[in-house]
Amino acid sequence: MSISPARTAAFDILLQIEREDAYASELLHSQSYLSLSREDHGLATQIVMGVLRWRSQLDSMLASSSSRPLPKLDAEVKTVLRMGAYQLMHLERVPSHAAVHESVELVKRARKTSAAGLVNALLRKIPRGTKREATPETASSLAEKYAHPEWMVSRWVERFGLEASHAICVSDQQVPVTTIRIPGASDAADALVQELLTDGVHLANGALLASARRVESGDITKTKAFTEGRVIIQDEASQMVALLAGEGSRILDCCAAPGGKTMVLGERNPSAMIVAMDLHPHRARLLRSRVSATNVHVIAADLQSAPFRGTFHCILLDAPCSGTGTLAQHPEIKWRLKAEHIAELHILQVSLLGAAMNLVAPGGTLLYSTCSLEREENEDVLDRALARVTDFRVQNLGGKLLELKKESALTVADVQGITSGPYLRTLPGLHPCDGFFAALLERV
Repeated sequence: MSISPARTAAFDILLQIEREDAYASELLHSQSYLSLSREDHGLATQIVMGVLRWRSQLDSMLASSSSRPLPKLDAEVKTVLRMGAYQLMHLERVPSHAAVHESVELVKRARKTSAAGLVNALLRKIPRGTKREATPETASSLAEKYAHPEWMVSRWVERFGLEASHAICVSDQQVPVTTIRIPGASDAADALVQELLTDGVHLANGALLASARRVESGDITKTKAFTEGRVIIQDEASQMVALLAGEGSRILDCCAAPGGKTMVLGERNPSAMIVAMDLHPHRARLLRSRVSATNVHVIAADLQSAPFRGTFHCILLDAPCSGTGTLAQHPEIKWRLKAEHIAELHILQVSLLGAAMNLVAPGGTLLYSTCSLEREENEDVLDRALARVTDFRVQNLGGKLLELKKESALTVADVQGITSGPYLRTLPGLHPCDGFFAALLERV
C-alpha cells in the first residue's frame, strides 16, 4: 500500500509548522498543494487542522501508551504519531489498518526507518474514538477536555467565567464557517453571488453584516472570482472593524497586510487619499497585489518611525497581537504562545498606539483593534496610552454600530450584545465570528 497524497501533504505541512512559524491555512492553500484533488485536499486539511486542534490530547494518549517520553522523539516521528492517533481517535471513516500502515510508511519516507516498529506498536494501542466523562468544570478540566493550554483557559475563566470559557473552548475545536465579503453595490453583489453559484458555491447571508456571506457548500478558493481577488475570505468581526474605522479625506491603515480591511476602507472612501503601511516588505507586496484601488498608496515602513509628515483624519491600527480570538482558524497559536508573550505584546502595542496617536489630526479618530481575548492587549493598552495624553477621549462604539445599522450595513439585532462598555467585544462561541476587540479614540 502506497502513501496517499493527502497524508503525505499533511505530514509535510505539519512538520513545517513544527519547525517554523508557518500557518496551516497559508500552507494548505499554497502553490505546492494546488495539484491535490478535492478529496485529497479535504483529507489533508482535516488531518492538519485536527492534529493542531487536539495536539495535547493526542500527546497525552500517546504518552500513556509509550515507555519512551514523547518530547525526546524526533520531530518526524512525533508528527507521524500525532497524525495516526488523530485518525484513530477522531476520523471514524478512516480504517484502522490504513491509519497504522500509512503512518509506518510515512516514518520510513522521512528516513526514520528505525522508528517504524515503535510507530506500529504505539498506534495499535490507541483506542478508536474518544470518550468524554462528565466531570465538574474547572479551568484545568476544560483545558484537558478541549485540548488548550491550561494557563490560557485559566485566564479566560478568571475574566469571562466558566460558562463563557466553555463556549470559547468548544468553538475553538470546531471547523469554522468560511465567511466571505462581497463588495460593491447590490446589483454587482447579486451578479457575483450568481457567478459563485454557477461555480458550485452556495452561500447564506452573514450573521452580522449585509456585506458578508457564509459558504454553505462548494470550494470558494477554486473559483475565478477568488483567484482574481474579486472576493476574499474575511471573518465578519474583521469586516466590522474595518467598517467602524470611519471615513475621511486622509486615511492611514497602520498594519495593513494582508489587506482585507484596507479593501473595505478603499471601497467606503473612494475619493480619499489612503496610506496602507506594513512593517515587512514581503507583506507590503502581498498587500499591493490584493488591493487594486488607485487611491490606496502602499508602503513598507515602521509606524514607530513613520516616513511621512502631516496628520490623518482617520487611522486604523489593527495591532499585532496574540490572536487568541482566532484559534478555530489558527489552532497552531495554542502551542506557540506562552504566557510571557502577552506582556511582551502589551509593550509593543502601547508603543504602536502612541505612535499612531501622534498622527491623528484634531477632530480625527483612531480605531485600535486586536483579535485577542486578553485584557493586557486591549483595555490595558488603552489605559496606559491614554494616561500619557490629555487631548484624546474614548468614543462609545455603540453609537457607531447603530449608525451602521441605520444604513443597513449591520444586520445584527442586538448591538449591545457585541459591545462591552464603549468597546466592541466579540467572543468565539458566544458570537458567530472570531474574537475581536475594538476601541475608537477621538482627538479633541
